[in-house]
Amino acid sequence: MNANWLDAVKWDDKGLVTAIAQDAASGRVLMVAWMNRESLQLTADTGIAHYWSRSRNRLWKKGEESGHLQTVKELRLDCDGDVITMQIEQAGGIACHTGRESCFYRVFRDGEWVVTDAVLKDPHAIYHQH
Repeated sequence: MNANWLDAVKWDDKGLVTAIAQDAASGRVLMVAWMNRESLQLTADTGIAHYWSRSRNRLWKKGEESGHLQTVKELRLDCDGDVITMQIEQAGGIACHTGRESCFYRVFRDGEWVVTDAVLKDPHAIYHQH
């Protein structure tokens, strides 16, 4: 694979790009995270979403702890080159660490954020405490 495709991405001053994971079937935005050059290359090479965790300061294969892997069906780069979208199949139907389908489970209504999506699996059952 020609590595020059990575040069088309406009990395920010920390070497990151915004990555949006969408359900390949429904189009619903499941999560937004960050990728660096290595995680984007790993994603392209393996077909499994890899990100850069800013809080852990390390590469992160989505689902490495939960088993909720994201199989990438398509990668797209926006017109400015600074956002990646991924059409994915979400293992287990859960993308959010809260146990929900999507990280976008709150809707703004009447001046407040209302939780609209149910927890599909208790996070404590997903992430085993060490």
